[in-house]
Amino acid sequence: MTSFATPEGLRDLLVRLHDMESVGHFAWRLDPEAERLMRFTIRKYRWLAHHHRCEPEDSAYAAFEAMRTPAVRTAEDPWAVITRAVQVSLIAEERATGLLCANAQARRANVTRCHDVRRFSEYETDLSEYDRLFRQPAPRDEIDGYEDTIESRAKAAADKVHDNTCELLTLLGWPSHATTCALNYIGSRLIESGDRRTAHDYLRRDFAGLAHIDLTREAWSTLLRLTLGSLIDDEEHTDAGRGLFYLFGAGRSVAECLQDVDLAWEVHATAPPRAYISEARWAAWEAEQEEARGA
Repeated sequence: MTSFATPEGLRDLLVRLHDMESVGHFAWRLDPEAERLMRFTIRKYRWLAHHHRCEPEDSAYAAFEAMRTPAVRTAEDPWAVITRAVQVSLIAEERATGLLCANAQARRANVTRCHDVRRFSEYETDLSEYDRLFRQPAPRDEIDGYEDTIESRAKAAADKVHDNTCELLTLLGWPSHATTCALNYIGSRLIESGDRRTAHDYLRRDFAGLAHIDLTREAWSTLLRLTLGSLIDDEEHTDAGRGLFYLFGAGRSVAECLQDVDLAWEVHATAPPRAYISEARWAAWEAEQEEARGA
């Protein structure tokens, strides 16, 4: 039996490979025993990979990622830790394939509750017979006298909050395109979580979403604080603690926020580098404020 098939033999091999990698040697690439270890891993977990409808090489990649961690090298039974890591990775890979999403997204609790993607072409029945919801009549939006539903009014209010927040931030120096994309992302996560603090806590750790937005981590953290409010208990009932989403949702206008010197200066002072205030747009807003005060 190969020495690394036992827990102690595997630990000795991993420690040796780690020590060689730490001094600059490409141990995992060049060491013959490392190659035999990966071949052994593929054979060991091939049935586990088959059970989760994955390729045997997928199990080897998951095992390789686990073998490089200190938790495996210091575990009482390294193979037990690796087996659990491979199982979790294969489950996530299977769910990601079924949900048509990324592996990292399939590990989230709010995603794993969903069922796999179903295509209508996979069923012999017609679309209208698949579910009773498809047999409901379309909304009578174009009929005169039709009253707006609660959902449509709520959507209009949310759109107005988004537009006002984006307008205020861009006026005070934030980049327009990146701010719009970031606000859309923040709003979608706020709707999913249903709670401001939960959304704030999730978004500040969501590096996958941040990678698609043209903002630095510092600007991203600042934007979360400005829109969702501060999480400091002493500021809970202040404008800084409530956030721009709350202020605009409560009926405050962009002009009123601009007249708040402390709020306007904080938004401008925390704008990302190279941002600037357009003088023409600033002058236009000053003219509008003069007209509002005169009226």
